[in-house]
Amino acid sequence: MADHARHAARCGQAGADIGAPDAGEALFAGASRFVHAAQRLDQLLPPDLPEIAFAGRSNVGKSSLLNALAGRKLLARISHRPGRTQQLNFFDLAGRLMLVDMPGYGYAEAAKQMKADWQGLMFDYLRGRPNLRRALLLLDARIEVKASDHAVMELLDQAAVSFQIVLTKTDGIKPPALAAKQAEAQRLARAHTAAHPEVIATSAATGAGIAELRAALAGLAAPIAASGFRQT
Repeated sequence: MADHARHAARCGQAGADIGAPDAGEALFAGASRFVHAAQRLDQLLPPDLPEIAFAGRSNVGKSSLLNALAGRKLLARISHRPGRTQQLNFFDLAGRLMLVDMPGYGYAEAAKQMKADWQGLMFDYLRGRPNLRRALLLLDARIEVKASDHAVMELLDQAAVSFQIVLTKTDGIKPPALAAKQAEAQRLARAHTAAHPEVIATSAATGAGIAELRAALAGLAAPIAASGFRQT
């Protein structure tokens, strides 16, 4: 029951989480910068700002999406080598929101111990971070949902963490296939207690869905004059 209460507190007042497009543009027009990296829980930053965690399989396009959101090509490092990100990378957005790039999962060639460490760090972070407002679960629109994706959704349910499915690389498929993928993602969202009902389809290459995702995240950011949060 405690987990469900904690989840309800994080997900409550869903309407308040929906930001206006102008608010999203204004938020992401502010200064954004990499501020910290953590490989262990004791290296985490103080929980001063609301946090949004970006989770997904290796090569799902997390770094590209972060860069597209911020309107910067080099905010997050893009690697063509799967499994390269092995830590939690924190990006401060205008002193109002912290974006957290999580280690990619599902990389077949990663060592078993490394996989276990990644999963342990992800679960401990997700379960215990008091200022975590939402996790964005990125799914590649071009490929089928993998067993590891389903496992992470179960993990998020168990951790009572509100998560939202975000489709990436939608420029790589035709409209009928994208519509089918969106319908599949909606079914997945309905099947998980911690899932946010809205699925956002994005492309870092074309900018599709970026404004919508910015607006959604603006609804989770600290108010400009909020007491207790750092300001720029």
